[in-house]
Amino acid sequence: MSDNRLISSQLIREEDYNEGSLRPLRLTDYIGQDRAKDNLSIFIAAARERGESLDHVLLSGPPGLGKTTLATIMANEMGQPIRKTSGPAIERPGDLAAILTNLEPGEVLFIDEIHRLNRSIEEIMYPAMEDYVIDIVIGKGPAARTLQIDLPSFTLIGATTRPGLLSSPLRDRFGISCRLDFYTPDDLTLIIIRAAAILGIVISEDGAREIARCSRGTPRVANRLLKRVRDYALVKSDGTIDQATASQALAMLEIDRYGLDTVDRMILDAIINKFGGGPVGLETLAAAISEENDTLTDVYEPYLLKLGFIQKTPRGRMATENAYRLLGYPQPSPKEAVLFTDIEETSQ
Repeated sequence: MSDNRLISSQLIREEDYNEGSLRPLRLTDYIGQDRAKDNLSIFIAAARERGESLDHVLLSGPPGLGKTTLATIMANEMGQPIRKTSGPAIERPGDLAAILTNLEPGEVLFIDEIHRLNRSIEEIMYPAMEDYVIDIVIGKGPAARTLQIDLPSFTLIGATTRPGLLSSPLRDRFGISCRLDFYTPDDLTLIIIRAAAILGIVISEDGAREIARCSRGTPRVANRLLKRVRDYALVKSDGTIDQATASQALAMLEIDRYGLDTVDRMILDAIINKFGGGPVGLETLAAAISEENDTLTDVYEPYLLKLGFIQKTPRGRMATENAYRLLGYPQPSPKEAVLFTDIEETSQ
């Protein structure tokens, strides 16, 4: 379901090229995340002054906030090439060994979704990150022996949406840790205006602000909505995006003023109507809306939590008063509220 979702913060293959063309290449062009940007500029300048590789960097935060873009910028600022891969793509220790032994001195290795690395592969990362060596076991049984291979100095940049899933030994080996948060409407407005200039779209500041307000605090969503609003403006208007045109296009796309779409409202409706407002467990809720557990926790929940439409308790997810108000349902009194978990326990 989420793969075709317009306001999903996940990458869509057919738009990869356009997404890439909108990515800034330097820190000065990177909008938002001021604290992380200021810190990284100091660390990069210090590393260049010493003539050393940048220390290993861990970037965390919800999808679509610019972790890959920031990794590319760091490589550009260091004047080094970047090699990109992902945790799920590294299936065997030999895969990682092949990547590491082919790195050039100072090169940047970017691993997306690093929390999904296999534990046996993580073991190879420890000496590689600390001492720039890897140990390879040759042979099996009593005849097996260990071969140590020296690696050039390199920078590992790991990106994760779920830093809590990283093992402590791996997390502790990153010298720099940056947490990216949702963007403000003002920052998103600037990002949309910049993207519109690159794409040759005529847009007013009010039009950009209207799109920014519905972009879920995520640049990737903002750029995607900009393209769809552009299509609407070309067909229904003169191609210029003003506030009225943006508002009409977003209404056609069924995206409300909070940036929520039909899937978000389906989640809230399921918690309220199927489970009495909650609490309801993750697996039960995911099954009720025909969605994967990881997609629910990585894509949908962070923004709903940020806006205060749901809350997570030790017993499960619950709808808040804001959710009832958004969907137009009356807020139940404490006596009328039914705990779905109690029903489950009684039936067992």
